[in-house]
Amino acid sequence: MPVLWLVLIVFALGALGFVLGRRRALGGAGGDIRLLHSLPSYYGTNVTLLTVVPALFLLGIWLLVQPVVVDARVSAMLPDSAISEGTTRDLVMSDVRRIAEGLDKAVAEGAMTHREARDIRAEFTDVRNRLGAVGVALGSTVGAPELYAAQRYRRIAGEGSLAMTGVVLALALGGVALSLIRTTPSFRARNTVETGIRYVLIFAATIAILTTIGIVLSLVFNTIDFFRLYPAWDFFFGTTWSPSFGGGSELGILPLLWGTFYISIIALAVSVPIGLFAAIYLSEYASPHVRAFAKPMIEVLAGIPTIVYGLFALLTVGPLLLKVFGQDGVGIMQAGTAVMTAGLVMGIMLIPFVSSLSDDIINAVPQSMRDGSLGLGATRSETVRQVVLPAALPGIVGAILLAASRAIGETMIVVLGAGAAANLSLNPFEAMTTVTAKIVSQLTGDADFASPEALVAFALGMTLFVITLGLNVFALYIVRKYREQYE
Repeated sequence: MPVLWLVLIVFALGALGFVLGRRRALGGAGGDIRLLHSLPSYYGTNVTLLTVVPALFLLGIWLLVQPVVVDARVSAMLPDSAISEGTTRDLVMSDVRRIAEGLDKAVAEGAMTHREARDIRAEFTDVRNRLGAVGVALGSTVGAPELYAAQRYRRIAGEGSLAMTGVVLALALGGVALSLIRTTPSFRARNTVETGIRYVLIFAATIAILTTIGIVLSLVFNTIDFFRLYPAWDFFFGTTWSPSFGGGSELGILPLLWGTFYISIIALAVSVPIGLFAAIYLSEYASPHVRAFAKPMIEVLAGIPTIVYGLFALLTVGPLLLKVFGQDGVGIMQAGTAVMTAGLVMGIMLIPFVSSLSDDIINAVPQSMRDGSLGLGATRSETVRQVVLPAALPGIVGAILLAASRAIGETMIVVLGAGAAANLSLNPFEAMTTVTAKIVSQLTGDADFASPEALVAFALGMTLFVITLGLNVFALYIVRKYREQYE
């Protein structure tokens, strides 16, 4: 049974349990709600929680554990002869999983029957072409060991999914039965429901924390593996970025960091003045009607996908700059992809970010401070310069630092607008690249994840994580240290 259908059935049982629990509580009290400890809805909610929460928790754990168990069992069945020289067991298992997914897709689309997918043999059938016909591309010819392993993978995964369906439904039904047995007029349903909801919220917060920890640990461990293969000194202080999966790579991060910071500086030079001036106008000068129109229009920019900004840089801004600064103009720009192209478009993307945060911070300054300044004879512009901005400055600095973190982590605008050359140059009209762009390029394709050329992506990610984390922490420190408390 598909997981989605299983989840819907569990929720349907929960809804049914709500109705049954409510009716049972009222029936036990003879229809007199005054004899109940809690409102009838609490009794129904208690049945729903005891039905849905344990079943979905078990389903989530099962979905996480089953692929690991199936991989381990099938990997142990693979003969050593199936692992050719120059490859690894993990790469072979990746092919096995893809073949298994292809067989499932072929069965789902009617290209094969369940029996054919189970009994097909590589010696008599061109499996690669048959799977290619249903849109599953395989990089090499499917051998007998890989096909047999994929068939075992499908069988074990199918048995696991069937067992999962039975156990989850049994647990949900058991929850309905147990909670209905406990439903009596004297049962403290309200207390139980409140406690259960609190635990659900704690669990949700725990998932967010554990996810963050898992991301950090995955970066740390893979970064350690990289530095076992490549010298840390050459990585952090090397001035050449030239990866080669055939060996002899030079993986110096300095050109990538330079491109990242250069593009971010140009982006901030565009976004900070425009965003800050827009915030000052909207909060101090604009009428309510103008503010009601202009603020949503500016914030529309924040909802545009970054890929659209990237295409705007590639198709509009780049050619426009090339026309002005290229061979037909000033003559200092060779192509449309350049630091200036990506920086200008990224700056446009950051305008609503800076404007919205600055506007909220400026509006937090008490009106009494403005009134006092105006009452002493200051003009509106003097009040803004000498009263409002100094009071809001720590928050504005924090907003700018957060915008810098956002700029450093941007990918799509850089990939499409800045080019792919790792250069150390001061010319903003040359093509350069950033850390995020190279993370994408190093993990694209069928690279061996045990090689330094692929593991370097995790070292790049860890470096970027430390930089952005430092900027965010510094921004929070500035805001908290210099923030004025108004009452």
